[in-house]
Amino acid sequence: MAEIEKEIKKTPKNVTKRVVKEETKKVSKDKFAVIAISGVQLKVYEGKEYEINKLVGNKGDKIEISEVLLIADGEDIKIGNPYIEGSKVSLEISSQKKGEKINGLKYKAKSRYRKHFGSRPLITKVLVKKIG
Repeated sequence: MAEIEKEIKKTPKNVTKRVVKEETKKVSKDKFAVIAISGVQLKVYEGKEYEINKLVGNKGDKIEISEVLLIADGEDIKIGNPYIEGSKVSLEISSQKKGEKINGLKYKAKSRYRKHFGSRPLITKVLVKKIG
């Protein structure tokens, strides 16, 4: 019986106990919206700048997006079906530029065929003025 107790007492020193933490949902107090623009859905906050695919317009032009999918203001959340009626997001174009170069390569084995190509996408930088 004494031998059994000795075996139970032996435990490896590097064994650690796992502590399971309960995750709590963080409710953002910032006002944000999810909009559909340039073929993508984008989560935007008031006063922040975002780079998106090229939009027609010059620096300083104002754009109003009516394709608003979701608006969240603290705990008040509005979800559209598919869009929220009567809501708009005001944007201002801050710059038009070219993005970083994207490189591509075509290759065929054993035939000495190699083609290299690249492009620089056109990007519009927009500032979110108002969500409403």
